[in-house]
Amino acid sequence: MKDLTKGNPFRLILWFAFPILIGNVFQQLYNMADTIIVGNTVNSDAFSGVGSTGPITFLILGFVNGLTGGFSVRVSQRFGAGDEAGVRRAIGMSYLLCVIMTVVVTAAAVPLSGPLLRLMNTPVQYYDYAYAYLLVIFCGMGATVFYNILAGILRAIGDSRTPLLFLIFAACLNVGLDFAFIVGFKMYYHGAAVATVVSQLISGLLCFVYMNKRYPQFRVHRSDFAWDWKLAGGHVAVGLPMALQFSITAIGCIVQQTALNSLNATVPGVVTAYTAASKIDNIASQTFAALGTAMAMYAGQNYGAGRMDRVRKGVLVGMVYTAVGAAIGFAFCIGLYDPLIGLFLNQENGGDLALYYNDVLAYGKQFLYFQSGCYLLLGTIFVYRNALQGIGKSTITMLAGVTEVIGRVITAFVFVDLWGFTGVCLSNPMAWLAADIFLLVTYYVLMHAKKKRDNKGRPDMGGRPLAAGA
Repeated sequence: MKDLTKGNPFRLILWFAFPILIGNVFQQLYNMADTIIVGNTVNSDAFSGVGSTGPITFLILGFVNGLTGGFSVRVSQRFGAGDEAGVRRAIGMSYLLCVIMTVVVTAAAVPLSGPLLRLMNTPVQYYDYAYAYLLVIFCGMGATVFYNILAGILRAIGDSRTPLLFLIFAACLNVGLDFAFIVGFKMYYHGAAVATVVSQLISGLLCFVYMNKRYPQFRVHRSDFAWDWKLAGGHVAVGLPMALQFSITAIGCIVQQTALNSLNATVPGVVTAYTAASKIDNIASQTFAALGTAMAMYAGQNYGAGRMDRVRKGVLVGMVYTAVGAAIGFAFCIGLYDPLIGLFLNQENGGDLALYYNDVLAYGKQFLYFQSGCYLLLGTIFVYRNALQGIGKSTITMLAGVTEVIGRVITAFVFVDLWGFTGVCLSNPMAWLAADIFLLVTYYVLMHAKKKRDNKGRPDMGGRPLAAGA
């Protein structure tokens, strides 16, 4: 366990974020393993089909990840307040809500897979690959929820190292299962999805066993599973806006992918280029995702302890790390583009890539120049959004997601018509800028209001220890 309410924020946030960063990178690597192996053993159309499912999986899995992230924030607040019984009750309620969420969301996601792919104008040569992959992923959603809530709980009590170790194990297992299912058992693109689900399930089981043995004081009892509407409402009040924020953002990504799919007929190869370059971008941007997770847990614990002054210091520290991460991310994307892109694209396996290989390479590099050149905008979102989530202002962060999706939709519809693929490249940076403006203004208005209350001796905006039943 790690108490984030004491000590130097520079050291604490770095200490907490670094294992998450390594874990996130491994998460991306084992997600990438699916597309790398499919692209090199099936064909580039299968690679593009599996890769084009990203916005839809983000829509559905982002929703459940947002909910589990919100539940974890509630646990971190109880932990920061020093309430062990409250931590156990928060964990028990998290489990109950996760079961309900898994059943409901799976029942909705599976039948929606086909209509969503058609809505996105998925090219016919990619459709069957994408549809089969989505069905397996969504049917195995319980494994994703299981791992995410357990990893989130461990991080909420200050242990970011253990989820990393189990994730590394799962990543290695996923690669082995990919080869076994795709190559050995001839399951092809179906095997990629099955390998991902099985790996996450095993990682979740390891987290569960470890947590119950290592932290017996937080082992839930039967009484902790008693339904409490107030407690459940508190979890949902934090988690639902975070979930909707992810889903709202995903809607913008779906619009973006739709515009991209429509371009594929007149600009062949852009879907394959975007899919491959996005995998590189996903690795480089994990610095900001890790920093965001650390900010949420840091802010949550300090909020629970009534230390809003440390929350403000943590935000400044987060921006310093964001600037460093942006520079490293740009160097990674551009400096290593050629060897990295070659991992995904094998023109000897047929598909669109065999016909438009050089064009695909050029489109991919163009996309990464726009993305990595604007990483400071992306990192700013993670710092301010997650800090606000940590202090319970999830509704505000959901509204930031609305501004982000508006920026992405306008760019996708207007700029793509004007400038083609360049418009697609601009859509993310424009969305990030819109969200940054909203978050920065909102954050500093809230902090200014808090200082005024402090100066007048009134209770602050939420920086006091949580009551046991809150």
